[in-house]
Amino acid sequence: MNSVHVKRWVDNLKDTDFELFWFDILDRGKLETSLEINQIIDWKKRKIKYIRGEYLLRKKYPKFYYKVQPFLEITIEQQLEKIINEIKPDILHSFEMQNCTYPILNVMLKYPKLKWLYSCWGSDLFYFQNFKKEKVKLKKTLKRINFLHTDCFRDYKIAKNLGFVGEFLGVIPGGGGFKLIEFEKFQKPIIERKIILVKGYEHEFGKALNVLKALKLLLPELKSYKIVVFGAHQEIINFILMNNLVFDVYSRNELSHFDIISLMGKSKIYIGNSISDGMPNTLLEAIIMGVYPIQSNPGGVTSEIIDNGINGLLINNPNDVSEIKYLIKRALKLDKKGDFEKARKINKKISNQRLEYEFNQQKIVNLYNKIATS
Repeated sequence: MNSVHVKRWVDNLKDTDFELFWFDILDRGKLETSLEINQIIDWKKRKIKYIRGEYLLRKKYPKFYYKVQPFLEITIEQQLEKIINEIKPDILHSFEMQNCTYPILNVMLKYPKLKWLYSCWGSDLFYFQNFKKEKVKLKKTLKRINFLHTDCFRDYKIAKNLGFVGEFLGVIPGGGGFKLIEFEKFQKPIIERKIILVKGYEHEFGKALNVLKALKLLLPELKSYKIVVFGAHQEIINFILMNNLVFDVYSRNELSHFDIISLMGKSKIYIGNSISDGMPNTLLEAIIMGVYPIQSNPGGVTSEIIDNGINGLLINNPNDVSEIKYLIKRALKLDKKGDFEKARKINKKISNQRLEYEFNQQKIVNLYNKIATS
């Protein structure tokens, strides 16, 4: 899909001799990237004129609609099979499960010798394994996939439990590594920082509202801090307005990625809370920027990088406002003791050892070379 993570991943392949093709599976337009890549875009064409009632049919009877869809328009399966036959790829790499991997399974079953690499994102396996129908689809898909890379060890274990018997190619951040030296100039000394930064997602997975409720209960103790909420969904904005909270709030698309990184460089504490995720990219960025993280830990994923109480704090129950309140109070005490500086040094070491761009870039290049020669 057209995503900042895909763009960053592809940019890692600059100056290699791979011939790259990108299939815009969701048909949303050109991928802006710094290297030459063959882009298969604007492919979704009608075979016949739109028939009145199609939308209603799709909404009310989706199974029937998808049976007749190939007669109405070019489908993902038809387009992918055309691509495979035309370019004869050595490797097919799909990112994300729901939108980009499930839809191509039937085609990949027709081409069993085509090597298939799947990048597991976010809640692909952790969340959807809990639903009977989804679990069946996951097992069927993972059985066909030859190679797997994840952004955490948790998801490799889940994949194995769901029947993946292919080759695991290791843990790499979703979009590759980070150019750490470019981040340094935006980092203020810890002692000068006064911002508590909150990721404002409130949806199926994100649970920022519970963080705001905890902060509201702690207002008398937060007088020396400035609360900033970014990426806020409307429910979060409404809560802040209705409770007359003097928080700075930015909606979902109000800040650029650069703006968020710059904001992190001025922040003392970062709080991210969700019931399901992979290794959160925003958490990794907070670690790089020297912010003390308080982060939810679905399935033990965050504990792969955060040692609770040492270089951050783990939220065990993202729906428990009392627990989140306790953790924020604990962080305030750690701040007064000067422990944030110790945590920053630990996280800087982690960043250098695990998150640095060139290190992860080489892992990505090696990953493709290994598949190509296997």
